[in-house]
Amino acid sequence: MPTFGPYLKKHTELLVKDVGIEKACELTRKSKATLGRYYADHDEHADRFIPVDAVAALEQVSSYPHVTSALAELNGITLSFDERRDNTAGKGGVNSDVVALSQRFAMLMSEYHQSIEDGVISANEARRLLRETLALQQVLVDMKLHLEDETV
Repeated sequence: MPTFGPYLKKHTELLVKDVGIEKACELTRKSKATLGRYYADHDEHADRFIPVDAVAALEQVSSYPHVTSALAELNGITLSFDERRDNTAGKGGVNSDVVALSQRFAMLMSEYHQSIEDGVISANEARRLLRETLALQQVLVDMKLHLEDETV
């Protein structure tokens, strides 16, 4: 398996989990088993990767462009996107923003703990986790400043 294979498979799994397996099946028109093969680390599935149209469909509704970001990192490319992109139309207010941030932070911590448990974390993975954590902190600071401005 190419050296980038496990890295992309991990991010494919994160993308599917972010969207939710049932919704991912619906959007990609793939079965749970097929989606699982795309991120399985077994030798028999080493050459199977998620098709680009499936990535596009999933990343359109995900909270973060997992696979696109992983590909960019592998090529040393910096992506810029709106970190606060909503998955649903309409405004939920501060409470829904806090819930979304909490969920993303929980995913980041899960990724971090999984990497530690695996005993391997690449420099790219560490940078991505740090970058996302800092972005979440900045959003929280911005929210706090915005709320302070409203109370003045």
